[in-house]
Amino acid sequence: MIIVLVILGILVLLVFMAISLYNRLVKLRNNREQAFADVDVQQKQRHDMIPQLVDAVKGYMQHERGVLTEITEARANAMKATTINEKIVAETRLSTALDGLKVAVEAYPDLKASQNFLDLQNEISDIENKIAAARRFFNSATKELNVATEVFPSNLIAVLFNFKREPMFELGDQRAAVEEPPKIQF
Repeated sequence: MIIVLVILGILVLLVFMAISLYNRLVKLRNNREQAFADVDVQQKQRHDMIPQLVDAVKGYMQHERGVLTEITEARANAMKATTINEKIVAETRLSTALDGLKVAVEAYPDLKASQNFLDLQNEISDIENKIAAARRFFNSATKELNVATEVFPSNLIAVLFNFKREPMFELGDQRAAVEEPPKIQF
């Protein structure tokens, strides 16, 4: 009789442990989704500002239509993306397109002196900083979820309930530019 009670106690303990691990995985997945929602809010603000930026630049940059077209297309694709993974890819492309605009603007001193353009550039810069902070938080939440899905014993529950490793919000093509040391000229 005592053996049956011990076995029953162990089974109950295992069930509670499995429930606890499952609830932790759900919490981590929800934290990741919430973190991405924060990124998404900042990106939507950036999306709203891009048409204003493109309009401010159009009159100055007659020969740079390709840059403006790329930004417009990237913005449209970013707004159409539905899943977190699709949004990550689309937003990386949009960030790359905006970086192309920053390079092209250097050739237009009149544009750089325009107060409207400067204000928009400052606002977008501020939003980019907020996006970067939100991405760091998102990547932290993603890392926590990924670790939990890979370590024992929670990996057993993760496999059982289809929790899987999720991608980080990486820089993509921008990584080379970020890792390149700054050029200092005198």
